[in-house]
Amino acid sequence: MARLDEIAELLCVNSRWLRTGEGIKHPGTPIISQAALKSCPDLTTPPGSTLNTSSDVDVDVPFYNEVLSNSGSRPTRVAHIPNHQVRLNTTILQARDVSPEEAISAPMIGNSMAPRIEDGSTLAIDSSLTHIVDGEIYALEHDGMLRIRYVYRQPNQGVRLRSHNHEEYPDELYDAAQIQEQRIRILGWVFWWSTLNKRRPPEPYKLAE
Repeated sequence: MARLDEIAELLCVNSRWLRTGEGIKHPGTPIISQAALKSCPDLTTPPGSTLNTSSDVDVDVPFYNEVLSNSGSRPTRVAHIPNHQVRLNTTILQARDVSPEEAISAPMIGNSMAPRIEDGSTLAIDSSLTHIVDGEIYALEHDGMLRIRYVYRQPNQGVRLRSHNHEEYPDELYDAAQIQEQRIRILGWVFWWSTLNKRRPPEPYKLAE
């Protein structure tokens, strides 16, 4: 499983299809429209089944955030927030081959990933992709804290965490023992985020009539 993406790339197939047998087999395969489906008699669904070919459908993605912990060893933990969801269009999930059942959402806390991801942005995360691909952005739980970082593998099962704002937040190195001791775990790969402009532009001066 740790090398699934590498194997999928060698075989020129999507990693999700290789893992579960679901979704599009080959990267870049176009989504078939309803009109094309009707015009092609070979692409039919079994009797009694319904094929949803519409890409303009919204799905509710569970929302996760830091909450107060009952444990005395750490003040917070990352948990699902009941009755809170983020609505995403299926085209966003299909563009990155993410299953709706494996997508979760979370907030960006702090400016460690600014200006690429601003504080307060909403993130969408593929919880099925927890193995490390160097340089990708992941959501992590670090001793009860929700953190968003670039992640790199290090020798002897260590990791390096890097912020986009690395001048203010230097790189962090953790060996295998520290990962276990500080309860560092990858929640998933960040594949989408929303970012608002930090300021509203000022009104232009009106020219004198």
